[in-house]
Parts: sequence; C-alpha cells; structure tokens
Amino acid sequence: MKALPHLKYVMPVLAVALAPLPASADTVRIYITNSAGDAIHVIDPETNKVVQTIKGIEAAHGINFSPDGSRVYVSNEADSTLDVFEQKSGNLLKKVPLSNHPNNIAVAKDGRILVGIARDPGALDIIDPVSLTLTKSIPMRGRLHNIYVTPDSKYLVAGSVQKKFVSIVDLATDKIVWEYQFDLGVRPMTIEANPDGSTKRIFVQLAAFDGFAALDFAKREEVARIKLPDLHSGVDMDAGRLDAPSHGISVSPDGKTLWVTSIPQNAVFVYSLADLKLLGHVVLPELKLAGRPLGGAVANWTTFTPDGKTIYISNSGLRSVTAIDTASMKVKAVVPVGEVPKRINTLVMN
Repeated sequence: MKALPHLKYVMPVLAVALAPLPASADTVRIYITNSAGDAIHVIDPETNKVVQTIKGIEAAHGINFSPDGSRVYVSNEADSTLDVFEQKSGNLLKKVPLSNHPNNIAVAKDGRILVGIARDPGALDIIDPVSLTLTKSIPMRGRLHNIYVTPDSKYLVAGSVQKKFVSIVDLATDKIVWEYQFDLGVRPMTIEANPDGSTKRIFVQLAAFDGFAALDFAKREEVARIKLPDLHSGVDMDAGRLDAPSHGISVSPDGKTLWVTSIPQNAVFVYSLADLKLLGHVVLPELKLAGRPLGGAVANWTTFTPDGKTIYISNSGLRSVTAIDTASMKVKAVVPVGEVPKRINTLVMN
C-alpha cells in the first residue's frame, strides 16, 4: 500500500527494532498484528510512526504483554502456538505449543498467560510465565473467540461465537463461576469498572448485529442492547462481513465514554458511559478506486493511549491504523502497517 503523503512509512527487513526502545515510565507503544501478513508493527504514539517491526510470524492473532513489559505474547494461528518475543529486540524467545488452534490472549496480574482456544471442544489454556509451558487447559462449553481479564484481575471473561455464551472464570480457582447465554454469537467485548475496581458492566458486540449489548455483572443479565445509527455510508459490504458488522469496542481510560466501531457505517461511534447516550461519531478513511464500489476501512479492534487522548483503530481493509484525537473527535493520523491488521493493543513500559 502506498503511504499517505504526509506520513513516512518505514519497513525494516529484519525482525529487530530500528533502535533500542527506552524503558522509561513514559514509554508507550501501540502493537498491531497483521492477520494476513507475517509481521507485527509497533507505533510510537508521540510521532504516529512505525518504530519497530517484528517479522517471521504468519497468522498472528491476539497480542498481549508481560506485566513488566519485557515480553510480547502473540497467539500464532498457523502453528497453534503462543509465540514469546523479547520486547526490546523483537527476537523470538520461545514457541509454546497449545492444546489447539488459538484466538485471543489475556494476561493475569500474576503473569499467567491465558489463551482462548478456538477449536472444538473449546478450552482456556494457561501458560506459566516462568517456565513458558502449558500448565493447564480448562474445558469450555464451546470454542472461545475473545478473552479478557477484569479490571480487578479477579476474573477472566470469555466469549464464544459458536455457542453464543459469555463465561466467567474465577482466576483464584480456575473454575467457571457463571455464564450468560446470548441469542447471537459473542464477538469483541470491553469491561467497565466500578469506583472500587470491581466489574460493573461488560459491553458485548454480537454476530450479525451492528451494535452492542450491555451485560450487568452483578445482576448477571443483559440490561441494554443498542443498534448503531445508519449513516448510509455507501461502503461495499461483502457477505463475509455481514456476520461481524461491529467488531471493535473499548471503554475510555477515564471511564466516561464507550467507543464502538462499525464496518458498514465506516465509523466509530462514541457513547456516554453513564447513560449510553450517543455523543457523536468519527468517519474513518475510505478507499476510492475507479470502476470499483466504495471501500471502507473495515474497522476492527481499538486501543487507547493510557491518558485517553488518542484512540487507535485497525483498518483491516486499508492496511493501516487510524489515530483519533478523542477530545475533538478528529482523525489526526493514518499510519500504514501490514496485511489485514486486526488485533491492536497498548504497551506501557515502566
């Protein structure tokens, strides 16, 4: 993809950093896995430029980090492994065999790496961070798509597209403590915390629904379902995207807003978290080619900088990432990356 005129795109040949990354408290990096490529791109949010490229991993899916920021964890769909990289150099440290084909990754407060298994019968794999070996595989009721650790680190939240459930696992006992059954498949989620850090609501994107549901954690029931506005964007929607029209959602770091992406609307919508009222939306980049239908960004996952001033959205249809100023709700950069970027996450190095 040709870089936008106002951006410089750097693609190193080797799987190493362009320069050693300083490990200061202010160092933040945005990591993007390219699901149809063989690389992970790393963006410096201060410059909105790619500063590191980790190559040699095909079909990278989920991405997360060790609590101290020294390691990068990637679920490898091609090899059914958890690939562990040194953060500074980008060098591969180990490939950990998993019980089956993986999906998303979460990391517990104690450093355990948790991997959702997306093949029948479904499981939650747990990897020890010291030995980097699979120590336990918890059977689930179906294939897992996405998994998350709650803000208080007490629970793991897992979702299944196939079986349409959300499952809550107690991380102290590794036991399933409750489940909620939806009528549609469960796709990306994000979690809202109470003032004391406990979980208040889980916001769930659903298969074949351009919007989201709100699941009350204490009540263990769905308390709202909101369909996103129709902007009549005119972007082309092939049949394969109709089952996941809304596929990226995040609560802002200050706990005040909810940001939700939409592929058919080619936008990200912003809601007030207090009352789930629509505050506005930001239109994402388009692809205009002569003689072809209008193409959209095919917006996927989202992640914030720690200060909440910028949200990053992976444009899986445009080989790029959009950076949006959250205060003004304006696009401030479009950063070229790799082939079909999807999973995106923020690393803060202490």
